[in-house]
Amino acid sequence: MHLTLGFSPCPNDTFIFDALVNKKINTGDLHFDAQLEDVETLNQWAMQGKLAITKLSFAAGLKVADQYELLNSGSALGRGCGPLLIARKDIPLADVKNLTIAIPGENTTANLLFSIAFPGAVNKKIMIFSDIEQAVLNGDADAGVIIHENRFTYQQKGLVKLIDLGEFWESRTGQPIPLGGIFIRKDIPENVRQQVDGLIHQSLQHAFAQYPALSPYVKAHAQEMDEAVMRQHIDLYVNEFSLDLGKEGWTAIAKLKEMSGQPV
Repeated sequence: MHLTLGFSPCPNDTFIFDALVNKKINTGDLHFDAQLEDVETLNQWAMQGKLAITKLSFAAGLKVADQYELLNSGSALGRGCGPLLIARKDIPLADVKNLTIAIPGENTTANLLFSIAFPGAVNKKIMIFSDIEQAVLNGDADAGVIIHENRFTYQQKGLVKLIDLGEFWESRTGQPIPLGGIFIRKDIPENVRQQVDGLIHQSLQHAFAQYPALSPYVKAHAQEMDEAVMRQHIDLYVNEFSLDLGKEGWTAIAKLKEMSGQPV
């Protein structure tokens, strides 16, 4: 059985899926057609039900719950790993509602967390996450919500942090931050869904067994990223929740659903 599988080219995702898509583990009668795209593209594709299995922002996952279910393995949750609101200079948080904010996609969890923290801030510019730092530096946006490896580079470019939206979430809820998860279409037979979940778990176990060595697959998709930054990226976003959401992970996701205003 051939299944389409979408995830981002970021090191945390390629680290998780390397063994699965490159047949380093036995996938039995399942074959995966990997499609690597920016997470907001994957979010938009999910609205159309395009892929069988896909990485999604949890904010997007809430919107497609009629078509997709969340798997137990492969998620990105944690503490101290949330999106940051950055600017060229320090700005009082009370003024954020009046600013033009660059966001990495309408359906991203980053946008949802920003909206929970600053419900009055509605002047947003949607762009690819990797373009946000430059947009703020150029003055095309007053501030920006950054994710992924930009957490490790914004200070080098002279930008300053206004607020850590992850810390805001944690202080308000006491829960780890649910960023993204792996979702599978509900029209796929249940036994296959369970098999895929187990294979993702195995794939990540294989990656952890080799770590801190980085496979050529991870390096090839990291776009000139320094290896130290790749490891920072993996260390921040891949953890015990990625292997198994557990009670704490599922509770955090339920809390995000509650605070998003989606029907519980």
